[in-house]
Amino acid sequence: MLDLSVIELPQNKIKKLGQELFALERLLEEFEKCVDQQKEQLEHLKELEVLSQKDLEDLQHMKDNIPPHLPRKMDTVRREPGMNHNEAADIQPQAENVKTTKKIFVREMEFITMSEFEGIPQYMKGRVSYDQLNAAVHSINAAVTAKYKILHQSVKTLNNHARKLHQRFKDQETKDTKGQHFVVEEDIREFTQTKVDKRFQGILNMLRHCQRLRELRGGGLTRYMLV
Repeated sequence: MLDLSVIELPQNKIKKLGQELFALERLLEEFEKCVDQQKEQLEHLKELEVLSQKDLEDLQHMKDNIPPHLPRKMDTVRREPGMNHNEAADIQPQAENVKTTKKIFVREMEFITMSEFEGIPQYMKGRVSYDQLNAAVHSINAAVTAKYKILHQSVKTLNNHARKLHQRFKDQETKDTKGQHFVVEEDIREFTQTKVDKRFQGILNMLRHCQRLRELRGGGLTRYMLV
């Protein structure tokens, strides 16, 4: 007769080997998940680097549009070579006047949270990432800030280009925009490097879905009002 105890030993080994293989498969799956997460983080870092570069370009653009009558910060606190103490004293009161200027409150759009982003329908998001959506929020805020800084200045202090912008901003206002902050597509082109294309229109739809802005049409213009 065949002794069954002789067969049980290999079966136990096979069972143990199967358990070890299963454990290895789970470890491999966890490793692959970690690799995917690292890849996503790397993509986010690349997008943030692009966003930072755009920030620098926007700041340089705003710096170039500073009205000529306003002294730059370094010029008001640093004495140029060859300048005597009396000349430096003449400049100091001007610097103090700039410091005591009343701060202007400009409303900004809040950034989209991850939970809000995940709640946007996939057909609406398309291939737009979370960071790309918030990069658009940043650009809109930059345009709003630049626009209302010009509006809060006296027309007499503005250069020719800024005066034309000031007049355009006033012409675009209506009774429905009173007390509200809004921009149009032309403002985004003027103050940021963002391309106002079909993809950007899709981003605006997502921002409306997240209740960050609403549209106000009239006079051949679409005004994007901050909510």
